[in-house]
Amino acid sequence: MAKRHWMIYGANGYTGQLLASEAQRQGLAPILAGRNPAAVHALGSRLGLDCRIFDLQHGERAREALADVAVVAHCAGPFSATSLPMLQACLASQTHYLDITGEIDVFETAHGFDQRARELDLVICPGAGFDVIPSDCLAACLHQALPDASHLALGFDSASGLSPGTAKTAVEGLGLGGKVRRDGLITDVPLGHRRRRIDFGRGSTPAVTIPWGDVATAYYSTGIGNIEVYLPAPAALAVGMRLADPLRPLLSRRALQGWLKGLVEKRVQGPDPRSRSERRTWLWGEARNSDGTVRTARLETANGYEVTVHGMLLAVAHLLDYVGPGGYFTPSQLLGPRCVEQLPGSGKILVS
Repeated sequence: MAKRHWMIYGANGYTGQLLASEAQRQGLAPILAGRNPAAVHALGSRLGLDCRIFDLQHGERAREALADVAVVAHCAGPFSATSLPMLQACLASQTHYLDITGEIDVFETAHGFDQRARELDLVICPGAGFDVIPSDCLAACLHQALPDASHLALGFDSASGLSPGTAKTAVEGLGLGGKVRRDGLITDVPLGHRRRRIDFGRGSTPAVTIPWGDVATAYYSTGIGNIEVYLPAPAALAVGMRLADPLRPLLSRRALQGWLKGLVEKRVQGPDPRSRSERRTWLWGEARNSDGTVRTARLETANGYEVTVHGMLLAVAHLLDYVGPGGYFTPSQLLGPRCVEQLPGSGKILVS
């Protein structure tokens, strides 16, 4: 691919601004893009970077804006609304696709374009941020350590805070319920489906299953058919999740969703630089085979947003020089099972 430009779409969002600022600090020159002219141009003026304004709902305009772009770093969430039109524009313009989603349905939709991407020699790699680089690497390393594993559990302990986009995605998730993978199939389960105690890296704590992106991606990375993802949660919160599960139809209503997202717009700003520097993340994984053999993996990383910024930059650099086959990739498939160890602030994956 002769094209050398790359683009941050959603550059004026919380994570997009972090990514643009770090790219500029490293001497890189991404094109900043989005649908808000004032916000995008203000950022471009501050960083000295070129800007393009377009709405993903206008397909022809999106294709034109991507015509000379080799790689797009898609940061405009919620991805349930933006991923599909961006994917379609990238396929039409022959542009490699990266995003920072953690949404199971978005991963599954992206995987549906695998064959088309293969035919075009284009890479589709959603989840090239904290969702799901670190946990995907743990999954891949555990599969290497226990190739006949039949069950995989992953989880993380973090106080990274929420950006507005992540908070909106969480609002959408209220009505979707829990999800796990059983016998290879993504399966709906109640909120707070399963509880256990886990040592994520700083002592044993109660945890509960959540519908995290690895339910989709870890299957493609490992082939393991039974997957759960855990987050620390006091017992009272886990019980409350189960009690709230019958209310999911109410929580899915458009009016309530709109009201909750409006509150996010007004009240959620995202963590400040000090919080990002101080709040680290601990990840854990466990693989088990039919004989009862268990292997455990742990990893400590920087704050989730720092992982996202540097993970995306790693993926962009990789694709700007990419000469391999096209298709759908998870981060560990595209960048290697220990790629997270290259990111600033990340430790080594320890498997026992």
